[in-house]
Amino acid sequence: MGALSAVRLLVWKDLLLELRTKEILTGMVVFALLAAVVFNFAFSPSPAQAAALLPGMLWVTLAFAATLGLSRSFVLEREQQCLEALRLFPVERSLIYLGKAAANLLFLLLVAALILPAMAALSGIALGSRLLPLAAVLLLGGVGLVAVGTIFSAMSVHTRIREVLLPVLLFPIASPVLIAGVKATAGILAGWPLRAVLPGLRILGAFDLIFLVLGYLVFEFLLEE
Repeated sequence: MGALSAVRLLVWKDLLLELRTKEILTGMVVFALLAAVVFNFAFSPSPAQAAALLPGMLWVTLAFAATLGLSRSFVLEREQQCLEALRLFPVERSLIYLGKAAANLLFLLLVAALILPAMAALSGIALGSRLLPLAAVLLLGGVGLVAVGTIFSAMSVHTRIREVLLPVLLFPIASPVLIAGVKATAGILAGWPLRAVLPGLRILGAFDLIFLVLGYLVFEFLLEE
């Protein structure tokens, strides 16, 4: 079986599992929509303030929604006795990391696709031509969050305090993603030229590459532990 086919099969498995259980995506979507409403009522931003507040609200919401999804990613495998089956899957174990990260990214992007228009509508911001560059920032930032989060989710799945341990480990390491994502999103909403947003995109791209390679290299040892 080729690497791409194996990753695609693992992603399809997680999608089917989610369709049956509805545990991961439902929790992420409900949390994200509630956070959007609470943020809007808490700050009640004027149109002038909304563009400055939306990037922070968006990335904080996505970070916590990602944590909800990542915390269940390997727990479901463990509860349903599937970790042993994954170990017996006749492919490189590092490909399991890529499959899990791709599935987590898909869930996070689905939440982002719902929450960005919802927050923009509540804040009275018209996305228009800024939607495509915002999607690129969300994609790069989402890859960074799941690249790190999938590693820590695999590390913490066997601990009793995994729900606490995952965010404690994830947020400090993923802080460059959140900072660069907020700055790039704010720049796009403010109408900055591409060269002003490019440094943030480079940070996100470099972070993604480093942690995807790291996760690919160390995941076999994490699965053994």
